[in-house]
Amino acid sequence: MSEDTLRMRPVASTRGEAGPSTSREAAAPPKQAGQRDAFFDNAKYLAIVLVAIGHAWEPLRDGSRAVSALYMVVYAFHMPAFIVISGYFSRSFDAGPGRIRRLVTGLAVPYVVFETAYTLFTRWTDQEPDRPVSLLDPLYLTWFLAALFIWRLTTPVWRRVRWPLPVALVIAMLATLSSSIGNDLDLQRTLQFLPYFVLGLLLKPEHFRLVRRRSARVLAVPVFAAAVVVAYWAVPRMTGAWFYHRDSAEELAAPAWYGPVMTLVTFGCSLVLVACFLAWVPGRRAWFTALGAGTLYGYLLHGFVAQGSKFWGWYEPAWVHQPVGVVVVTAFAAVLVTALCTPPVRRLFRWVMEPEMPWAFRRDAHQQARERNAVRG
Repeated sequence: MSEDTLRMRPVASTRGEAGPSTSREAAAPPKQAGQRDAFFDNAKYLAIVLVAIGHAWEPLRDGSRAVSALYMVVYAFHMPAFIVISGYFSRSFDAGPGRIRRLVTGLAVPYVVFETAYTLFTRWTDQEPDRPVSLLDPLYLTWFLAALFIWRLTTPVWRRVRWPLPVALVIAMLATLSSSIGNDLDLQRTLQFLPYFVLGLLLKPEHFRLVRRRSARVLAVPVFAAAVVVAYWAVPRMTGAWFYHRDSAEELAAPAWYGPVMTLVTFGCSLVLVACFLAWVPGRRAWFTALGAGTLYGYLLHGFVAQGSKFWGWYEPAWVHQPVGVVVVTAFAAVLVTALCTPPVRRLFRWVMEPEMPWAFRRDAHQQARERNAVRG
């Protein structure tokens, strides 16, 4: 696809139930109300680091088959992991007044702000001063906010459908057959990533415990190694764009029947790698656990550096494209996104990432009752 753990809400909250998350989210079904689950915060932090590293590797792929292979492997599972977790924490979404309010302030408002900001910024970096600000055509990272908004609104539907995952897979497969879906709200990508969100809705805590067993951790090592080998073989033979889920088969210069087949193939590959990734996520609190609550900040803010780095010529020196340069770029991306998830940055940008906006919403009956009780008390 980017919050402060000092302000934790009980599991009923749905505001930050995405991959990139905000401070007022519930991180997992806790043992006690208001208690965050370190496992999911760890998973989100590690996944957002991989997102930043993937963006940093993008200009290094030309001429490096190894970087291209690693890039393909990372893209096969980092956004699916976010989306599965997003679905898992959207299970209780019921379109109630409070949840709609959090949906608007936590996704819609940041989408409008950052869609505008990215457009203005890339007018400069891409030397396109006439690039229009279009809220219907998500630019760069903002597609995830638009997609999550749509997915979460459809949650009540998926919880009523008899076979939700097969239906979602069929929708994703059919989407690859049409090149006329268009760019409005990046609907092509929204539909193709839909099965991962629906799968998250179906998961239960015991499913995550399965992949955290010792046997799963041991098995994850050869599976990841095999994935890298396969990706290295595949780099000159196929495009990794199938894992972006943003184009139809026709747009990828493939026969129409490739679309549905590759939807199933990539879904299977991604789920295996997501399981392997989660198997190695620590379940205990670590130094970076608290940063997992600030991934929306890291996600949205690091994009400005990723876009600007090419304009500023950071990739022009020859040494950057050597192994030592790849290591330096990787470390820089990890440190940058880590810094952007820290409390000082979150406090600085909370007004736009997590606005309260009480003036924009009518008070519901429960809120009015709480206020009356507070006055009486």
